[in-house]
Amino acid sequence: MSATWRERIPAPVRVFVQRARDLPGDLLNALRRGPGRPVPPRRMVTFVGGGDFEKTGQEFMEHLTVLGGLTPDDVVLDVGCGAGRVALPLTRFLSGAGRYEGFDIAREEIAWCTKHITPSFPAFRFQSIDLYNSVYNPGGVLQPSSFRFPYADRTFTFILLTSVFTHLLPAELEHYLKEIARVARPQARVFVTFFLLNQESRRRIDSGQSTLAFHHKLDGAVTTDPQKPEAAVAYDEQDVRGMFEREGFAITSLNSGSWCGRTDYVSYQDIVVAVRSGG
Repeated sequence: MSATWRERIPAPVRVFVQRARDLPGDLLNALRRGPGRPVPPRRMVTFVGGGDFEKTGQEFMEHLTVLGGLTPDDVVLDVGCGAGRVALPLTRFLSGAGRYEGFDIAREEIAWCTKHITPSFPAFRFQSIDLYNSVYNPGGVLQPSSFRFPYADRTFTFILLTSVFTHLLPAELEHYLKEIARVARPQARVFVTFFLLNQESRRRIDSGQSTLAFHHKLDGAVTTDPQKPEAAVAYDEQDVRGMFEREGFAITSLNSGSWCGRTDYVSYQDIVVAVRSGG
C-alpha cells in the first residue's frame, strides 16, 4: 500500500505545520486562563487519547477521591503521567505533607511538566523513561517486562495508572504489578483503568456495540490489532483479579466503563481500585 500524502511529508515539516495550526488556539486558551494556570499545547494533550484536557483531568480527580480514596496527604505515583493531566489538578489538592512523582515515555510532555509545574510545586517531580512500545515509542531501548521503577521500596501511599495497562502486553502488565507492589506501602491504594472482558462486555463486542473490536487473541489477552497489539489490549476480568491477588492486592471496587457500549458507566475505561495488604 502506498504512503498517504501526510506520511510522505518529512516529520519536522509535519511538526511545524501542527504547531502553526495549534498556535492561535493555544494563545487564546492561555489568555483565557491567565497566569498561574498553565496548560500544555494541544499537540501534547493529544499524544495519547483526546478530549478536553482540563475537563478530563477534573473528571479523574473526582474518581481518584470518590472511588480511590485519595487524600491531600498522600504520596502519589502517576505511572504514564503524560503532560500532567492529573498532576495539574493535584497541585491544588495535595497538602504540604503530600508528594507526587510521575513518569512517562513522552519526552516532550515530561519536559513541559518539569518546566511549568515543578518550579512552582517542588514536591511534583517528573521523569522521562525510554520504554519500548510498538505504537507510542517504537525506538525505546528499555523493555517494560524488566523495567525497574526508579523509586525505593514502600515509597507510595497512592498509585495510579490511567490508560497504561490498556497498552501493555501480559508479561509487561504482570511485571508492572510486581513493581507497583514493591514501591507501595502497606495499605496503599492503587487506581488502574482497564478494558475488562466479562460476559457483558464480550456480548456487546460480538453484537457490534463496542467502540473497540477486541477479536484478536494473544497469549493471555485480546487486542484490536495483531500487527501492533499494544494499540489496545483487553484482559479477562477474572485473570486480572488473580494477578492482583498474587501480588498482595485486594480489589475493593470495579467500576464499569462505556467503551463496550454500556449505558450505565462511570468513565470510558473500566476502573479497578485495590488496596495493598500488610500493616
